[in-house]
Amino acid sequence: MKEAISYPIAESGSVRLVQVTDPHLFADPEAQLLGVNTAHSLDAVLNTIKAVDYPAHLMLATGDISQDYSAESYHNFVNAIAPLHLPCHYLPGNHDDPRIMHLNMQGESVFGDKRIIVGQWQIIMLDSTVRGKPGGHMSDAEMDLIAAAIAAEPEKHTLLVMHHNPILVSCKWLDQHCMDNGDEFLAFVSQFPQVKGLLWGHVHQQLDDIYQGGSGAIKLMATPSTCIQFKPKSSYFALDAQQPGYRLLELKANGDILTNVYRVPGNKFSPDNEASGY
Repeated sequence: MKEAISYPIAESGSVRLVQVTDPHLFADPEAQLLGVNTAHSLDAVLNTIKAVDYPAHLMLATGDISQDYSAESYHNFVNAIAPLHLPCHYLPGNHDDPRIMHLNMQGESVFGDKRIIVGQWQIIMLDSTVRGKPGGHMSDAEMDLIAAAIAAEPEKHTLLVMHHNPILVSCKWLDQHCMDNGDEFLAFVSQFPQVKGLLWGHVHQQLDDIYQGGSGAIKLMATPSTCIQFKPKSSYFALDAQQPGYRLLELKANGDILTNVYRVPGNKFSPDNEASGY
């Protein structure tokens, strides 16, 4: 297990995070995904974050950075987030090629490390991807990492971050592509009282729920994409008219998590509602 990246903040202070997810960028900054220019929608999200002026310590980018597997798409992401002047920690999604991603998600403040220590919290960045498949799986190696990381920092509250949803979201078509061992994963992590929250992307919609585990309640959080949105509770592929979004989190020193999802104002980004898949 590699040493964690540490950020010095007051031990009694809150950890403030920005999460962006699923930008689906292309090498071509004018390319569109189902009617939405993904570079423009990401820029709109980042501009909204800047305007809100949330005093964040870190950004988390939770996968599907690229849509075309190109080196340029990752460069475009790094360049887009640079004006926020935030350390960015990323993990892969099912649309990413991890090798190309790690080679090209490069910058002074861009990190693919698995463990982050900040204040009273440990954040663990997990890889839930399965090569060649849209669905996810949490491997034994990743679960071993969770156990080892918590054993190394038993006094820290823990936030687990991933790409795939470990619970179903009541979208029949989308739930085919969830984490296929989500029940096992939840049962495993719920044995650790340090685990206070699970955070993911992938589903292109907001979800906030609670899992009542054996060691207490665990907050479950899914975050909208910075580009297209999937219509909630739809049995077939359907896009939502809601605008691109992001999530802000405040991890309190006592283990509480305060969080809200925010969206780009207006109605500039309209997807192709005739689309039957992507």
